[in-house]
Amino acid sequence: MREAFAHTQVELAQSLGVGQDTISRVERRSDMLLSTLRRYVEAMGGRLEIVVRFPSRSPFVIEQLVADAPARAKARTSGKARRRAKRHEARTA
Repeated sequence: MREAFAHTQVELAQSLGVGQDTISRVERRSDMLLSTLRRYVEAMGGRLEIVVRFPSRSPFVIEQLVADAPARAKARTSGKARRRAKRHEARTA
């Protein structure tokens, strides 16, 4: 996908704030998180849409899955930060 838009791994890495080696690893994966794919696509100026198609129904776009990923990650991070702060308080008390 990146090559189709004439982006180098270095350019994409700079957009994402990661190293070129990280982009290389992502591109070699056979499976990845939707949040990773979303950031990858957005770094190239696109928008990720997941379309579900069933034989007897009209296709529909799943937006909630992708939209919630950053909020869940942020909640996990803040939980980690709270636990880290409690451990620090316990050591310094």
